[in-house]
Amino acid sequence: MIEIKKYSNQTGYPKPARVVKYTLFWCENGSAEVLIDEKIFTLKTSQIVTITSGQFHQLLSVDGELTALEFTLDFFSKSDSDIELIFHNGLFCHFGMNELITIYQPTLITEMLNMIDKETLEKPYQYLISTHSLIELVLVEINRSKIANGDEIWKPDALFLKFLESVRIHFSENYPVSRFAHILGTTEAKLNEISKQHTNKTAQNVIYSLTISEAKRLLLYEKLSVKEIAYQLGFNDPFYFSNFFKKHTSLSPKEYQKNVKT
Repeated sequence: MIEIKKYSNQTGYPKPARVVKYTLFWCENGSAEVLIDEKIFTLKTSQIVTITSGQFHQLLSVDGELTALEFTLDFFSKSDSDIELIFHNGLFCHFGMNELITIYQPTLITEMLNMIDKETLEKPYQYLISTHSLIELVLVEINRSKIANGDEIWKPDALFLKFLESVRIHFSENYPVSRFAHILGTTEAKLNEISKQHTNKTAQNVIYSLTISEAKRLLLYEKLSVKEIAYQLGFNDPFYFSNFFKKHTSLSPKEYQKNVKT
């Protein structure tokens, strides 16, 4: 639901793990290396990196003090405005666009994370309400820092974010856009409209992008054959999946696997 983890001058996890929560790493001082999907990020003092549910990550090393905040979508998202805040300015991006963010008021982040840690450990009366509010404040402060760093303000639509989450949950069913529209209580036209607004892609191409991202993760971190990955992503024909992957990446699944791992 929600958890704080603290690391000090140590090596990290023995192998990459899939994140099933929304996670942020905060480097209070020193430096830390984090592998996210296929890219290594080096955090310095007063920097944060966010990781979206569904990504793989591995904490490689910590030379200083690092704090991780993890929370589930169902814990935090009590309303559409909560969902929009998680993804405001692309904070937890589903398209593998992780970034290092330098925080302009670092003491605030440290204080709020310490308060969350205290609340979750002691569990006083209505602590879930207080921790929810504290996470909101953390995300607002990160967004303020992104804007101070020169980022343009990007306000996501809750329906679009629900669409992305629904695609991620239903990879194996290989649903068409019409099915997602039914699940979300909207229309294909509306999903296409908001997809083009947010990504300049059709809803179907958004599904393709998320499917390719998931295929890359499975190829890198799961001990599955290409055939097994194809079935897991809703493809009845592994040969069709290989062609689909090569069309979108210019590499066959096995070529991608070999290139990244070497």
